[in-house]
Amino acid sequence: MHMEYKDAALPIPVRVTDLLSRMTLEEKIAQMHAFWLLLSEDGNHKVRSDAFIGHSDQEKLQQMLKNGLGQITRPLGSHSVDPRQGVRALNRLQKFLVEETRLGIPAMSHEECLVGLMARGGTLFPSALAFGATWNPALIERVGKVIGDEARSIGCHQGLAPVLDVSRDVRWGRTEETFGEDPYLIGVMATKYVQGLQGEKRDLLATLKHYVGHSFSEGARNHAPVHLGWRELNDTFLLPFEMAVKGANAGSVMPAYHDIDNEPCHSSHHLLTTVLREQWGFDGLIVADYIGVSLLYQHHGVASGKAEAAALSYNAGLDVELPGDDCATEIKAAVERAAVLPLFPALHALPDGGLAQADLFRHGGVALPAVGLQQLDEAPRHLVQSRRRVSSAVVTEVRHASILTRGQRRNKCSTAESAVTTAHKRFFRRCGATKVQNQ
Repeated sequence: MHMEYKDAALPIPVRVTDLLSRMTLEEKIAQMHAFWLLLSEDGNHKVRSDAFIGHSDQEKLQQMLKNGLGQITRPLGSHSVDPRQGVRALNRLQKFLVEETRLGIPAMSHEECLVGLMARGGTLFPSALAFGATWNPALIERVGKVIGDEARSIGCHQGLAPVLDVSRDVRWGRTEETFGEDPYLIGVMATKYVQGLQGEKRDLLATLKHYVGHSFSEGARNHAPVHLGWRELNDTFLLPFEMAVKGANAGSVMPAYHDIDNEPCHSSHHLLTTVLREQWGFDGLIVADYIGVSLLYQHHGVASGKAEAAALSYNAGLDVELPGDDCATEIKAAVERAAVLPLFPALHALPDGGLAQADLFRHGGVALPAVGLQQLDEAPRHLVQSRRRVSSAVVTEVRHASILTRGQRRNKCSTAESAVTTAHKRFFRRCGATKVQNQ
C-alpha cells in the first residue's frame, strides 16, 4: 500500500496531512515529548531518573516506545561513552522505531553544544563570552560549522545552542554562557553561529535560548521573576532573537524558566505564537527547557497539575516537551476535558504541517523511512579525530582573538559602538523587522 508520507517526492503539506490522518491520538502525543534514556547497543535501554527530571516507569518504556517518540535526549552526552558505541546504541533505538512501530517514524536526537559538542572526543572551544570578545562574526560562523559537523557525525538533529541572553547582572550564574551585554553584537554573533551550525540545508537545527529576558531576573537568581516593560523587552532582549530568526532562519527556539509580569514564558501565547510565529514568521520547533512545562505546576503555580500544565504550554505554542514526558503523557486527559483547543498544533494539520515531527520533512533531518544506520556506524571517526583537524586551529584562533590589550579593546569597542546604529537600521531594512506591539 502506497503511503504518501514516506514519498520524498511529494510536497511537505501533502506528506504531513497523510501522516496525521493515519495517526492515533497516542501516536501524536508520543511525537510531542522526549525520553531521557541511557541507550545500550543491545537494545536494553534504561530510563534516566533523578531528582531533577523525576522518575519514569522502566516497565512501561517498551510499551510507550511502540507509539513512537518525538525526541531522544542527549544520547551521547548523558554519560561518557565512546562515540562509536554511542552511535550504535542510538542506531539500535532508531532501528526499533523505524522497523517495529506502526508508522516507522524515527526520533530526533538533540545534544548540548554551546561551546562544542558535549560528547566524548568533541572539540571544546573557549566560552561564549570569549566568542563575543573576538568581534569576529566570520570566525564564530566557522566555530558553528565545526560544531555542526561533529554533531551530524553522531546522528544529532538538533543542537541546544546558542544562548542569546543579554548580560545585565554579572551575579547571574549563567553569564559565561552569553555573548556579552550588547544586544546587537549578540544578535550578529548568534546569527553567524546559527548559520554555521545549521548549514545551507538546515539539516541540523540550532536552538535559540532562553526566550526571553532570562538574564534579567530578580536578584540575578536563576528561575526568578523578571520585571521590565515591553519597550525594554523588545529593544534589548527580543532583538537578538529576532535577528537570528529572520537573518539565519533558526530552526528552533527554547522558552525560558522565568515569568515576565507573572506570566511564565512556557505558557505565554503572546511570546510563543503572536511574536515568534505571527510577527516574525518563525517556522521551526519550539521546545521546552528541561522540566519547563513541569514548573508551571511545581514552581509558578499557574496550573493545578500535569494535565493543565500541558494544556497551557501547548496551547501557547509549544511543540515538544523536554527532556522527558512528565506532562505530555497527560495530554489525552486534557483533551478529554476539552482543556486543549482544536487549534492544538499537533492535533490539527496546519497549512505547512502542524505536527512537530513534520520538521523531519521540512528540514531534511532524517529521510523517512531510512535512517542511514550503516553510514552512522562509520561517522564517529570524524568526532574521534576532531582535535587533529581544522577545529584545533579554530580553537586557537578564537582564544587569540578574544585576548586583547586594553588599548586594542578600547579601539574595537569604540569602532563597534559607532557602527551599531547604522547596522541596526540596515538590519531592520533588510529583514523588514518591526517593533513588537505591547500586549
